[in-house]
Amino acid sequence: MEYKSKWNNIQVIIADRFFPSSKLCSCCGKIKKDLKLSERIYKCECGNIIDRDLQAALNLKKYGEDVLKRSVA
Repeated sequence: MEYKSKWNNIQVIIADRFFPSSKLCSCCGKIKKDLKLSERIYKCECGNIIDRDLQAALNLKKYGEDVLKRSVA
């Protein structure tokens, strides 16, 4: 992925290995530490109910956006 991004002049941002992408609520930011891998639907106390993989994708997108904002500022 990195070499293809260089072809298109796109920056790759790699999240920390321990970033809780699927355990972090994309609505309120609370971390659900006891989330089991077998749980495919993420349910938060704030009412957020979402597919676990979509939850992770949203959190990783926000992570990348935050990194870019910090590097520009």
